[in-house]
Amino acid sequence: MNNKQTTLEIIAPTIEEAIEQGLGELMMTEEEVDVEVLDEGSRGLFGLGTRQVRVRITVKDKDSSHHMELSSPMTSDVVENDDGIEEEPAILDYELLDQTEQVVSELLHKMKVTAQVSAHFGEEDEDGRQPIFVDIRGNDLGMLIGRKAEILNAFQYIVNLIMGKRMEHWVQIIVDVEGYRARREEQIRQMAIRLAAQAVKTGRRQVLEPMTPAERRLVHLELRDHPEVSTHSIGEDPTRKVTISPNQD
Repeated sequence: MNNKQTTLEIIAPTIEEAIEQGLGELMMTEEEVDVEVLDEGSRGLFGLGTRQVRVRITVKDKDSSHHMELSSPMTSDVVENDDGIEEEPAILDYELLDQTEQVVSELLHKMKVTAQVSAHFGEEDEDGRQPIFVDIRGNDLGMLIGRKAEILNAFQYIVNLIMGKRMEHWVQIIVDVEGYRARREEQIRQMAIRLAAQAVKTGRRQVLEPMTPAERRLVHLELRDHPEVSTHSIGEDPTRKVTISPNQD
């Protein structure tokens, strides 16, 4: 490798593992680098640690004018979030996907679930951010979904918490099992269309089953341009529902 000053940040369960991993990637010995412990971490949920250890490894005696961050060579300058809090540049996209797959795989291993995990970026939202979609595939994975996706949503929440801690900035991660969410979305859209037709036919308001905020949003979006009905949400979470009412002439 060349002799430009090189810095590498490693996140691992222990300081020793972080240093070993970093030296392996750099193909150097400990005498050739400076090691700085940025975060000693703390243990927590599932034994993965609420905060993992974060170590910065810098190659010694290099030209600082050619500084290069191996962990994020294509990142932008520090930015501020909506609260005015500075956020560090995001890790290189492919590494972020790898980190996400690693976290999900570790959680599944702790749960003694055998499955294949893959992650990819979704389309940019209105703020220019890209969510990460994680697909879990395997046999007999119904226990990962649960009734009305309660287990899947809880699993997804934990993944988002862990990744937020690791990256030190918010990362939206959507976890799916065997395409369940896509099938569920299509079911909700079809149900919304069917009940809208029922509302128009009977002239009576239709009340849907309790749904998550994301599912309620699907109903509102599906029917927002419908000329003969309007939608409203009623109640309080977790029993909040969408109603479909025929428009008054």
